[in-house]
Amino acid sequence: MSEYQEPVAAARVVVGVSGSPGSLAALGRAAAEARSRGAELWPVLAWEPPEGDLAARRFPAAATVVPEWERLAGERLLGALRAVFGGASTGLPGAARVARGAPGPVLVRLADRDTDLLVIGAGGRGRLRRALWPSVSRYCLARATCPVLTVPPSPLHTALAHAHRRNALRLRLDSGDVERELGLGRHGA
Repeated sequence: MSEYQEPVAAARVVVGVSGSPGSLAALGRAAAEARSRGAELWPVLAWEPPEGDLAARRFPAAATVVPEWERLAGERLLGALRAVFGGASTGLPGAARVARGAPGPVLVRLADRDTDLLVIGAGGRGRLRRALWPSVSRYCLARATCPVLTVPPSPLHTALAHAHRRNALRLRLDSGDVERELGLGRHGA
């Protein structure tokens, strides 16, 4: 008499994708993790109606544009895949998903196996941004039942954001500012 054994589910690397530079870095890292672990790659873009689900429920006219919002979310996910992989395919087993809901809860709900790895970008956030918008990475770190890998923002992205702020404020900018931001210093001076 043989015992019934449940089939072993394939290991998955679930990665939150929004199209931001931080999420693109997380997607690239998640692909590397999936390759090294022999796991499936599950890029996930979570979306909510622009005014939130409560507003969509209160105003029935908003329900008629929900398919359009979902289509736009799918296009944003495809754009992220193209930016990282050069096409819509990741070259790995798994499936890209568009899911309705707040990013933190959606990612935690989808990465629900002990064998999963949840990868998220830990974007650099200032005090004001932290106060106004909830942190997806903090939510996931506090509530996920699987390991969570947070990918820090690229130093180049930080340097470019700093240069952009200086440019927007019409402040003087020279290459030394970018080099200092990257920690390179001046060479040959």
